[in-house]
Amino acid sequence: MDTTFTSKVFDTETIRLAETEETIVRGGRDKFSLLPAAFEGISRIGVIGWGSQGPAQAQNLRDSLEGTDIRVKVGLRQGSNSMASAREAGFTEDNGTLGEMYEVIGESDMVILLISDAAQVEHYKKIFATMKDGATLGLSHGFLLGHLESVGEKFPANMNVIGVCPKGMGPSVRRLYVQGKEINGAGINCSFAVEQDIDGRATDQALGWAIGLGAPYVFKTTLGYEYRSDIFGERGILLGAVHGISEAMYRRLVMEKGMGEKEAFIATVENITGPLSKTISHEGIIAVYNRLDDEGRKTFERMYSAAYHPAFEILLEIYDEVSSGNEIRSVVMAGRRFDRYPMGRIDGTRMWRVGEEVRAERSGEPELNAETAGLYCAVMMAQIDLLLEKGHCYSEVCNESVIEAVDSLNPYMHFKGVAHMVDNCSTTARLGSRKWAPRFDYNIMQQAFVAFDGGREADEKLVAAFRDHKIHDVLATVATMRPSVDISLTE
Repeated sequence: MDTTFTSKVFDTETIRLAETEETIVRGGRDKFSLLPAAFEGISRIGVIGWGSQGPAQAQNLRDSLEGTDIRVKVGLRQGSNSMASAREAGFTEDNGTLGEMYEVIGESDMVILLISDAAQVEHYKKIFATMKDGATLGLSHGFLLGHLESVGEKFPANMNVIGVCPKGMGPSVRRLYVQGKEINGAGINCSFAVEQDIDGRATDQALGWAIGLGAPYVFKTTLGYEYRSDIFGERGILLGAVHGISEAMYRRLVMEKGMGEKEAFIATVENITGPLSKTISHEGIIAVYNRLDDEGRKTFERMYSAAYHPAFEILLEIYDEVSSGNEIRSVVMAGRRFDRYPMGRIDGTRMWRVGEEVRAERSGEPELNAETAGLYCAVMMAQIDLLLEKGHCYSEVCNESVIEAVDSLNPYMHFKGVAHMVDNCSTTARLGSRKWAPRFDYNIMQQAFVAFDGGREADEKLVAAFRDHKIHDVLATVATMRPSVDISLTE
């Protein structure tokens, strides 16, 4: 994949990641004055939808464009329950910043489509027909492209089609932006893609959109690579896998090892969202291993060796399901069932009730658990290896497998549990997590723990590959472009 690009508005730079070079743009509030030039020819940006990403993107763009002639207007279905929430955020009919969905689409020069993936599939033909000739369609996910490919259709030829994809849930996009109002570079990294460029402006429009959202750095991908890595990633370590392996490890510690419930929760979930996430965020994956003593490293190596291949097996299946269109079709079909069978709770079991007690009694950070560390790092590294094998660029691999997990998502599980993390995400992500978490739970329980508890020795070749992996130096470089502040969640 070619990750090079040029901009007429923003300064670009080339970074070296392992054996590759990528062009990036660094964001920050000092770039906001350039946004009118990036959005040349655009006077009205319509943000359509008020789900996970809608509130964050609409508010961030409005705030970033304050004092310019560019207006951000939210479009929602007539009578939508979200109208009240949009008004509370300052988007109202009276000030001309809130309207009916198709009205806003028809009058906007740039349409940022943030309704659910299933709804996009249901309404895209009418949306395309309603858009102005020569307008720009903005997507924060490549799902719609995946659907069009699966049915043999294309985007209309009379519009720019761009993608700006924040590497975090919507609430994180807004939360870090608000936290960073006095700090340059506080936000969520974004990838961008240009699917169609009819007037030579699409790249700068995408870059302006990403910087307006507060992205610390912006890197290039394609919508095809994006939807594959994104749908795959949220079913993997970002949501589905972390849920499944937590359940498996907790149950094993309580039922088979006789550990107390609170102690087991601390050794699993609190370890993942505490010392593991913080260490990986600031120092990289290898730092987890380096922090362990000799005995801890031996335990880590054995668990890593036991878990890597069972995890890779499921991850490969997920990637194939996404690439083939099966997972996209599954999401579309599920959307048609929601009136009868809405998604149920995922945090009502004993484990998550114990977690509420643990969070209420927190005092300091727990000691790093070598078994949990080996398991979590094995799944994360398996995901990294698979994405690299499939040709994804290093920036995309790092963000979809590491940075989004530890900087955007895990803090929500740390704050209020798994449902607070999963159900603040898109419908597609929520469905994927529920579908694949049990598969990770099953495979890890049936294969990884059986091998580990049976005394299987570490796979020296696999462990050496982990210690010497190129991703560690890549993460050290990419870490210099992480958010300038850590996300802070409060009631």
